[in-house]
Amino acid sequence: MAEPQSPVTAWRKRRQRQGFVRVEVQVRKEDAGLLREVATALGDPARAAETRAVLRETVVPAHSGGLKALLASAPLEGIELERSPDVGRDVAL
Repeated sequence: MAEPQSPVTAWRKRRQRQGFVRVEVQVRKEDAGLLREVATALGDPARAAETRAVLRETVVPAHSGGLKALLASAPLEGIELERSPDVGRDVAL
């Protein structure tokens, strides 16, 4: 027979089924309350989308888009992009 779960274990399993994960972070004492407020806002369905948007806009660095975006944004004035055709060299067999 299975041993009954503690209320904490049952609550954690229920939250896991709802898509939540447990995260532990180390922050300065003065930031602990702020981080709790952010977590509360992210967990509140009425405020989650707006909170996520604000955090992504202000905290998360913008993705560069990779090499293609970098090349597209590079100034190309004065750079020679044409190459002379190279026919190779004669190889004696």
